[in-house]
Amino acid sequence: MKWILTLCLIAPPAFAETCPPAADHSVRLDEIVADLGRARGQGDARVLTEELWQLWTDAPDDRAQQLLDDGMSQRSRFDFLGARDTLDQLVEYCPDYAEGYNQRAFASYLGQDFAAALVDLDRALEIMPNHIAALSGKGLTLMGLGRHDEAQIVLREAVEMNPWLQERSLLVQPLGTDI
Repeated sequence: MKWILTLCLIAPPAFAETCPPAADHSVRLDEIVADLGRARGQGDARVLTEELWQLWTDAPDDRAQQLLDDGMSQRSRFDFLGARDTLDQLVEYCPDYAEGYNQRAFASYLGQDFAAALVDLDRALEIMPNHIAALSGKGLTLMGLGRHDEAQIVLREAVEMNPWLQERSLLVQPLGTDI
C-alpha cells in the first residue's frame, strides 16, 4: 500500500497536462478575411486561403500538433473512425482550439455522421466565428441533414467572407438577391 502512495507522489497524473493557449492569429485572420473580400480572382483567393489554413492548423504545442497531423492523415486515408479517435484526444487535450473541432467535424461529415459534425462545427465557430471553412462545412452539414434553408443562410455567410469559395455554386440564388 505504501508503494502505491509513493508512486502517486512521484509520477504526475496524466490528466495534469494542460494545453497552452493557441497562438493569437486573430489580427492576421481578420486581415486575410478582409483581403478575400477584395481578391481579384481565384488565384489571389487561393493564396490567401492557404495562409488561412496555415494559421488555423497552427496547434498550441507539439503534442496538439502531432494529434492534429495524425488525425488529418488518418482522415485522408479514409480512416474516419481512427481520425475521430485521434481528434477526440486533441479536443480533450485542447478544448479551446477551434481546428480540433473543425477537423473532427470533417471526419464525422465524411463518415456521414452529420449530427456529430454539426455539434463540432458549432463549437469551432463559437471559438472562432470567422472560420470560413467551419462555416462552409456547417452549410454542407446542414444540407446533409436535409435542412436546406438553414444551409443557404450559412453558406451565404461563408461566401460573403470569401466570394471565391467553391461552395458558392451551391447557393440557390446568386449573392445580392434575396432567398
